[in-house]
Amino acid sequence: MDARGMRALIDRHIAAEGRGDIDEALSVYTEDVEHDVVGFPDGLHHSKDGARAFYAQLTANFRSETWSERRSFVTENAMILEQDMTGTVIGSMLGLPGRGRRITFRMLHVFEFRDGLISRENVWLDGAAVVAQLS
Repeated sequence: MDARGMRALIDRHIAAEGRGDIDEALSVYTEDVEHDVVGFPDGLHHSKDGARAFYAQLTANFRSETWSERRSFVTENAMILEQDMTGTVIGSMLGLPGRGRRITFRMLHVFEFRDGLISRENVWLDGAAVVAQLS
């Protein structure tokens, strides 16, 4: 898959996630997707259903607003994005109440692709920044 195709799937996924459209966010995944959000309780899942559970919890508690990209790296079957995320914590995040606060934190996404879909999404986030802004 070329970089444009990868980027199109990622952009579609991120836009759907921001709208809270879980079905659309999952539509770009393989059935056996590995979805791993390092730093989140119960962050590792090995199927669309597992990823669905994560997104149901996420969208009930957090509204993503903007993503700004710092860097990107591309290989034959992977894209790595370093980003800043801004959003509002309407529920809780990392066990802390959000009280409607707007926060910004860094993220590192590692996306792998197979058969024209995302087969792995690995997310690393700056939990210390989240905790500092919600404490």
